[in-house]
Amino acid sequence: MSGIYVGMLRCIKRYASTKTSPFSDTVLLPKTTFQGKVTAKVVSQEKEIQERCAFGDLYRWQRHHNTGEDFVLHDGPPYANGDVHVGHALNKILKDITNRFKMMRGYKVHYVPGWDCHGLPIETKALSANKHLMSNPRDIRRAAQDFAKAAIKRQKTAFQRWGVMADWSDRGCYYTYKKELEATELEAFHDMYKNGFIYRDFKPVYWSPSSRTALAEAELEYNPQHISRSIYFACPVENSSQLRHLLSQPGENLRLLVWTTQPWTIPSNRAVCYSPSEMYCVIRSSSHPNQLFLVGKSSLDSVKAIFKSDIEVVGNVNGAQLHGVTYCHPMDPGRVAKLLPSDHVTSEKGTGLVHIAPAHGVEDFTIAVQHGLEVSAEVDDAGRFTDDAGFNLVGKFIFEQGNESVIDIILKNNNLVMEHMYSHSYPYDWRTKKPIFVKTSRQWFVDTESLKKTASRLLEDVNIIPQSGRASMMSHLKGRTFWCISRQRSWGVPIPVFYHKHEGDALLSENNEMLLTEESVQHVISVVNKHGSDAWWSLPMSELLPQRVLDNAGFSNAKPDDFETGRDILDIWFDSGLTWAAVLGDKNTTHTSIADLYLEGKDQYGGWFQSSLLTSTALRETAPYKNLLVHGFVLSESGQKMSKSLGNVVDPVVVTDGGKNVNRDPPYGADVLRFWVAESNVYQAVTIGQNILKSTRESLNKIRLCIRFLLGNLHDFDWKSNSVPIEDMLSVDKYMHAVFYKYVCAVTDAYENYDYSKVTRLLLQFIARLSSFYFTIVKDRLYCEEKCGLPRLSCQTTLHHASDVILKSTAPILPHTAEEAVIHRANLDCDSISRSGWCNPENLAPWNNPDVEMLFEEILMPLRQNFVSRLHGKPPHTHNVVLETSSASVYDSLMALRSTNSKSGFTELREFFGCSNCEVRSVVSSTAGGDGSEVVSIKNSDSCVVSITSVDKFLCQRCRLHMSSNPAQPCDRCANVIASRWVL
Repeated sequence: MSGIYVGMLRCIKRYASTKTSPFSDTVLLPKTTFQGKVTAKVVSQEKEIQERCAFGDLYRWQRHHNTGEDFVLHDGPPYANGDVHVGHALNKILKDITNRFKMMRGYKVHYVPGWDCHGLPIETKALSANKHLMSNPRDIRRAAQDFAKAAIKRQKTAFQRWGVMADWSDRGCYYTYKKELEATELEAFHDMYKNGFIYRDFKPVYWSPSSRTALAEAELEYNPQHISRSIYFACPVENSSQLRHLLSQPGENLRLLVWTTQPWTIPSNRAVCYSPSEMYCVIRSSSHPNQLFLVGKSSLDSVKAIFKSDIEVVGNVNGAQLHGVTYCHPMDPGRVAKLLPSDHVTSEKGTGLVHIAPAHGVEDFTIAVQHGLEVSAEVDDAGRFTDDAGFNLVGKFIFEQGNESVIDIILKNNNLVMEHMYSHSYPYDWRTKKPIFVKTSRQWFVDTESLKKTASRLLEDVNIIPQSGRASMMSHLKGRTFWCISRQRSWGVPIPVFYHKHEGDALLSENNEMLLTEESVQHVISVVNKHGSDAWWSLPMSELLPQRVLDNAGFSNAKPDDFETGRDILDIWFDSGLTWAAVLGDKNTTHTSIADLYLEGKDQYGGWFQSSLLTSTALRETAPYKNLLVHGFVLSESGQKMSKSLGNVVDPVVVTDGGKNVNRDPPYGADVLRFWVAESNVYQAVTIGQNILKSTRESLNKIRLCIRFLLGNLHDFDWKSNSVPIEDMLSVDKYMHAVFYKYVCAVTDAYENYDYSKVTRLLLQFIARLSSFYFTIVKDRLYCEEKCGLPRLSCQTTLHHASDVILKSTAPILPHTAEEAVIHRANLDCDSISRSGWCNPENLAPWNNPDVEMLFEEILMPLRQNFVSRLHGKPPHTHNVVLETSSASVYDSLMALRSTNSKSGFTELREFFGCSNCEVRSVVSSTAGGDGSEVVSIKNSDSCVVSITSVDKFLCQRCRLHMSSNPAQPCDRCANVIASRWVL
């Protein structure tokens, strides 16, 4: 504990020692039951405080009582797939600090907590616990919903434990599986479809064989140390008339040298691309006699390492001359393909020639469309080769046996030049943590390309904190040409489309006729509004697709059973990206449904922030938020990513309530967790661990010790009858009010700018200033002056205002501590600090006093600092002080404080120095600067001589100051107080 807090305890102990004196009962010592430290008992009382102070009703209370404007914070839905983690704590507590501050400022806070309930992770966990449900969508959905509900219940309990203000009833929260949200989502889907922003197409998408579904880019994570079994392979040139002059020796064969990190894609090879603007050369290597290889000239250095031998450049050729060259497939000599020009070919990696498999690459697909190449998917949803792949590859997994078999075939054809293991960054499914691949299939897409321009313009008016986030938002937006929103799973909102069966085949064909009309979608929406999306899997076709809908759609000769429902569900980012429409108001308006703030982690730059922006742009051409506040991720104390294998996972439930081993994992309580959030630099990586939590608890102990001092000295103070107007207060009390005013202005500004770490710094600095200065000098006035005299009441009024300022400024961050203090505060003027409103700077303007500030900061503080520094730790009350100045204005100021302010003989100047006596002289003696005195520069060009002398009176057994003329009697001040029958 720092020196200033040790000093505070020393002050109390000093006066507690008067219990051994005959005057002990006349000393007014502090009284409070408020604990000065965070203990297990304090932590155990947090839930009781929540009940007593009606935390659960606070959200509804402020919606009813506050009269200010709405402040709308739209809750990004946490995923309902498990228990809470410290990332949840960081996010939810940041939101709650924001909401509580806005509420205390008088806003009507609109905050509806929600959960993202659909999607693969929940479905997978439900299936792992119910493996017998693998083939039944209805049972899968029921199990998934039960799992989500259980996870929500656990998460909700944790959020309430942290003191997060909300209406936690089912009616007050939103869940993406609720039928009302599902119906709103389907309606938005159809609106976007009608406006041309949603379409179905055959395109390459990210595909997860481990999840068996398409993925959006936001659902990928990149493994920077992925190892690929890569090869350099040769493609024999079949027609090379324009290169024939380079073949100087009989029997030489010209071959293309190509590199790939994914050999399994070679069966789907349809072309090899070259750069028309680059130079190419034909080379010969001693390690491969009678063979010539065509490579990019800029790639020669890397090619030398491949052959591990000297190479000879036979001749050069311009890339443009390669037009018309054909080659034989490296696995099938009878399959001939062309060299094609492409600007995407570079010399940075490989050989300057790029293998093209249109079914398994985005750029490859684009080239195929440009040149009319065949695009066929020869890999199934599980990542295994189909019959169409040929080469006896059927059933083999592409990343394992498939890769190995392809390489073996190329080797047998004498087309394998070199094989090596290549370490590089590769996309993984963020849920299963397994590699994905690109697969061309028929999916549903949002045309983000047509939305980019408008979305970019709308982002210009959004305030993004930190400012660097704007570049991240724009980067994700610009890099997104389309958004695949269809998923091949059961647990989600169905895409409301029907397909006509052909010849009774129940399996959907890529060419099946699609039915999606205004009437069909509106009917499905009405069904979902009534039954929920489960109806898509449970109701008969006659109820999902009535005959009248078929007739009006032009299928009068068909029956409902001639159709089947589509099997795709909507991407969960589409679910959450439309929550603004369902939670904040009518999606067709731009007033109630624009949030003041979205507050999430930086991973949402490419996730929820994007999906919300794109859907809002498409449906109403406005951004769904005015401000974005983006925090970093939580890491271990050493800066590592948390993982169970490393044993560095911090469980927020254990943080608040303690673990099985309380010595290792003591209970810190919700407010320590909240203060950790507030004091962290949330815009960077945030760290947590036992050392950090202990340090945070010490910070909270300092705050609690300060509050304890305040409450202890206010136990007999009645605000209504004892308060002193500021104009009648002692000068130092006026000065402290000026300090309070500046603190309130600074802390309010920090809250308004969401700079909560600055709030905690200002708070701790403010408390340190109170403790080291004001609490130290007023102890004598509080304990030994007349109980209802002006000096003591002036001080108590100041302490009362200090407690208000501290409790109100800490309430958004430390609601349990603040409300606990109110419970312990005698003669309450409010029953809840959170409901009492903010300490608005405009209301405290009368406290601002520049004149008294100048007196203390330019004159008195330099004198006191000089006095204290020369004591070298000795008690101030064992010394007297003499002040000498030739400045009339300084003399008058000091004498005003030297005058007696009560019948007890109390003087402010003596209190300010903490000495036993203080004299002021208007003439500087000839020995100034000698005999231990020092000249102190003060106000502008003025100065004052400070002399410290030994006390010349006896120690008073009551006040413990050297002010008594008789060692057996109290000093005159104490005698007057006792005579006034001032008894505790």
